[in-house]
Amino acid sequence: MVKRSYIKLHESGELARRIQSILGLQVGCRLCPRRCGVDRLHGEKGMCNTGDLAVVCSYGPHFGEEQPLVGSGGSGTIFFGHCNLHCVFCQNYGTSHFPEGEGGLEASPSQLANVMLELQNRGCVNINFVTPSHVVGQILEALPEAIDRGLHLPLVYNTSGYDRLETLRLLDGIIDIYLPDFKFFSSKLARRYLKAPDYPRQARRAIREMYNQVGDIYLGENGTVDRGLMVRHLVMPGQVEDSENIIRWIAEELSKTIYLNLMDQYRPCGRAADFSEINHTLSSAEYRLVREAAVKHGLTNLDHRDLATLLNRMGGFD
Repeated sequence: MVKRSYIKLHESGELARRIQSILGLQVGCRLCPRRCGVDRLHGEKGMCNTGDLAVVCSYGPHFGEEQPLVGSGGSGTIFFGHCNLHCVFCQNYGTSHFPEGEGGLEASPSQLANVMLELQNRGCVNINFVTPSHVVGQILEALPEAIDRGLHLPLVYNTSGYDRLETLRLLDGIIDIYLPDFKFFSSKLARRYLKAPDYPRQARRAIREMYNQVGDIYLGENGTVDRGLMVRHLVMPGQVEDSENIIRWIAEELSKTIYLNLMDQYRPCGRAADFSEINHTLSSAEYRLVREAAVKHGLTNLDHRDLATLLNRMGGFD
């Protein structure tokens, strides 16, 4: 078994240095683009409603992720409470927007290490940190104990894309697989639906940095992703042009071989009912136009869902 880079960083003492640098960003917090300025190490909370401990809402093997992430044992997902982005249409509105992180519990570094090791022992093929941007410090604090106790799986950074370059650069060599969303190209749309007009600029910078760190996906011996960048884009009703702008940027500024998942499962959630233009599902015609745009711009590594395989893994077939 090849020794992972994050294990080597731990053995050299570099991981400990990175942890201190990340925690330093939480004093007068500037961990993410919000730059709230609160002292999270002493329990103060900013836009993400998170202090010095991460909130874990759920964890377990997940078979609904992209097929290369799942394998036979599932992706070992850890769903964190709260978020730094605040999408009005969030499908996990209860866990991301409410102060309590609906159903979540605060976890110490040792408890978080226990979760990672439990997922590994249950046969998961990776550790998938879902909504990690605001809890990077807490994740890194848990890694040394997890490594000392045998953690060796690829680490997945499953993010909204609203990440700060300074933080991401401290994750170089720690994260094996980056899984960012790219939600909007238009700052006007980002202001309306995310309360973050700078989201498109920050997402472009973040995704470029992620690609520079890990490149295109590389499959390991078991056929699942061992390293690389996988981009998600949720196609929104009435926003075919914005989706095509994202596709064009990926093709022209990054690579035509990036793994891209164009998602068609949008449904009104959260506060979407307050916005009539998105208070309905996506039409098949709109989704088809976006897929055609990806082909037109030469993207060659589009996600294809095998529904029969997915249902079988989830126990839907005998």
